[in-house]
Amino acid sequence: MATTIQVAARGTVVIPKQLRLLFGIEEGSLLILEQTEQGILLRPARAVPVEVYTPEKKARMLLEDAVDAEGYAAARRFVTHMGLDPDAVDHERPDFAPDSPRLP
Repeated sequence: MATTIQVAARGTVVIPKQLRLLFGIEEGSLLILEQTEQGILLRPARAVPVEVYTPEKKARMLLEDAVDAEGYAAARRFVTHMGLDPDAVDHERPDFAPDSPRLP
């Protein structure tokens, strides 16, 4: 499908309604404008939120993701290297961790 459109003031263009509906483009949608050998390619973009982890959250994930006592000890050393006290980090100690409460 080829459509001719006109460039308006400030370089704005109107994408025909049929194409907006087809590609799910609505007010506020993000688009990628790309230069190609054939001309300009305009395609929908998706914004993905980025989660920023605090040092404490990183430490908790490291400590809780250990699969054995050796891995837990290594995680504790790494957390200490991060400048945090592993005992002060709120996390669930695995059953194999030293001083962890055993389940009945």
